[in-house]
Amino acid sequence: MTIVRFPAPIDPHVHLREPGYPHKEDIASGTAAALAGGFIVVLDMPNTRPPTDTPERLQDKIDRARRSAHCDIGFFLGATNDRRPETVVIAAKQAIGLKIYVNDTFGSLRIDNLELLNEYIKQWPGPGPIVTHAEGLMLAAVLALSHYHRQPVHIAHVSRGAEIKLIRKAKESGTPVTCEVTPHHLFLTQNDLTTLGQRGEVRPRLATPEDQTTLWEHMAWIDSFASDHAPHTIAEKDSNNPPPGFPGLETTLPLLLTAVQEKRLTIEQLIARIHTNPRHIFHLPEITDSYTEVELGGEWRLGEEPFFTRAGWSPFSGFLVRGRVRRTVIRGKVAFADKTIKVPPGFGEVLFPQSNSC
Repeated sequence: MTIVRFPAPIDPHVHLREPGYPHKEDIASGTAAALAGGFIVVLDMPNTRPPTDTPERLQDKIDRARRSAHCDIGFFLGATNDRRPETVVIAAKQAIGLKIYVNDTFGSLRIDNLELLNEYIKQWPGPGPIVTHAEGLMLAAVLALSHYHRQPVHIAHVSRGAEIKLIRKAKESGTPVTCEVTPHHLFLTQNDLTTLGQRGEVRPRLATPEDQTTLWEHMAWIDSFASDHAPHTIAEKDSNNPPPGFPGLETTLPLLLTAVQEKRLTIEQLIARIHTNPRHIFHLPEITDSYTEVELGGEWRLGEEPFFTRAGWSPFSGFLVRGRVRRTVIRGKVAFADKTIKVPPGFGEVLFPQSNSC
């Protein structure tokens, strides 16, 4: 067995469902799942109920996290058709970034007006970037506006070969764009829907094996990994109207460590995409004396131990992996070890973007 220490792993894309959907997840259960999965920092998306689309609603989430978060956490503001950009940008220094949805997803947030989309991209002051859920033709529109306004954008959960190729071209032309991919798009395809059934409903949808191969071939152009932890209960996924999304905080690192063991990634590439790059992209402060220890060389089956996420299931249950999390340490204190959360709710700190970080 080999023990490897990773500096402060960051998951830049999670949905902790609080407020509005605590039966799916809340900040306490989601940050516990993060620690069990080896993540010391999570960045939470705004499609809660109500959505995080005003300074007051952002402050409410910050207050909740200070009472209940086990690990460090930052929050996104959300763009919406119901608000003018001016009402959102005043809270930019408190938000880890601005999330803009321009394609279908879970929840009520979506911009379907090109003029409003242009105004949000034009007016966002940073320092955190704009993160977009933009697929297909809408990706081209976002990249064009980013290039025109010289506004940094981060493309969430890239899933198609054509999309990563377009992002590569945009980077080569000087567009200030970064991007992420999820484990479910790297390790699952639409062929797995025969087994997953309607539990395989996710946005973006699972793609073809050819799309998946293209993502792996373009790893040099992928800046970060993100779980897109989007928990729903088994009953909801098995209903007549299954909501899109997978839980992922506790399976992401074991899957990526397996890719390291299979020589599809190097340790250095993994560290860059779960720590160095996301810290730079989101202007996160350094968290000193904080790391995750993982074990390589054995074989473990996902799902054999109970999950900490309130969702209680995973599309990767039964997968054989060759790496696992042993413990997480935050600011010198052991936060997770021996399959146990070692820190109380409220131990985690709320993070804000730093103009001069990295």
